[in-house]
Amino acid sequence: MNKEVIVITDGFTLNPGDLSWSALETHGGIKYFDRSNPREALDRCRDATIIVTNKTPVSKEIIDQAPNLKVIAVTATGYNIVDVDAARARNISVCNVPEYGTYSVAQHAMALLLELSNHVGLNAQSVMKGGWSSSPDFSYSKKPIIELLDKTLGIIGLGRIGKQLSVMAGAFGMQVIYSSRKPKVGWPHYYSDEELFEKSDFISIHCPLTKENAGFVNQRLLSRMKPTAYLINTSRGALIHEPDLADALRSNRIAGAALDVLSTEPPPADHPLIGLANCIITPHNAWLSREARERILHVTVQNIQQALKGAPQNVVN
Repeated sequence: MNKEVIVITDGFTLNPGDLSWSALETHGGIKYFDRSNPREALDRCRDATIIVTNKTPVSKEIIDQAPNLKVIAVTATGYNIVDVDAARARNISVCNVPEYGTYSVAQHAMALLLELSNHVGLNAQSVMKGGWSSSPDFSYSKKPIIELLDKTLGIIGLGRIGKQLSVMAGAFGMQVIYSSRKPKVGWPHYYSDEELFEKSDFISIHCPLTKENAGFVNQRLLSRMKPTAYLINTSRGALIHEPDLADALRSNRIAGAALDVLSTEPPPADHPLIGLANCIITPHNAWLSREARERILHVTVQNIQQALKGAPQNVVN
C-alpha cells in the first residue's frame, strides 16, 4: 500500500468529470474534495503528504499542522494562495504549472475581441427574442459592426499568450503594437503604456499581477483611450482599477470592455461592472478548455513524481 496521502482540496474546476485522476493514484491514496474553504482545508490536510490545490489557500497554519507534508502542487501558474515562506522553512516543495493555457487564453481574448467588433452573441439573442421576425428590414445589427482590417491592437505584456494573440490578430489584418517591461528582440512596435492606450483601437492585457502594477489601468490611462476603443482583460482582474473603468464605461468615455477576470471572484452581485450595457463579462473560463486542463493534470503528475524522486521541477519556493 502506498504511504503517500494525496489531498485534492478543490478538484472540481480542473476536473468536473471529463478527466481521470488515475495517474495520481499510482503515487498514493487520494482524498478528493470538490471544494474546500480554509477551515475545511485545515482539517482535511492534516495527514497529507501531498496537497493538490487550485484556489484553496494553503496557509502557514495548514502547513504547520501537516507534519508529513512533502509537496504542494498548485494546478495553476499563479501560486500566491500558498505561503511559500512557510513551505520553504519546512523544506516542502511548492510546484506550479507554468505553461498550459497559451492557446486557450489567446483564443478567448480573440473571441472577446470578435464579440466587441461583431456582436454575434448580442445579435443572436435579439433573433431568439423575436427581433428579426418583427423587423421591417431583412438585415440589422444591434450595434455597429467593426471591420478589423488595419485596426490597431495594443497588447500589454508580450509573453507567450500575448505573442499567440498577436498571431491570431495578424490573421485578421490587424496592426499589433505592444508594451512590456522592456522591448522584445525581434518584435518591433514597442510603446510605453501611455502611447499604447492612445494609439490602440483594442487593448488586451496579458501581464502578470504584481504589487507594483496592481490597479495600473486607472483613470489616468483610460482617459488616454480613443472614445471608440475597447479594453479586454483575460489576465488578472486586479490589474484594473474597476471603479475607474466603470466610470469610463458609464460616461461612454470609451466604447466598451470585455473581461474574463475581476478583482474578486466570484464577484458580489453589486459589482460596479456587472450589468453595464457596454461591458461583457465571462466567468474566468478562458483557461477551461479540456486540452488546457489535460496539460495541467499531466504536468501536475510530473511535478509530484519528480518531487518524490528528490528532483522537483517547476519549483516556485
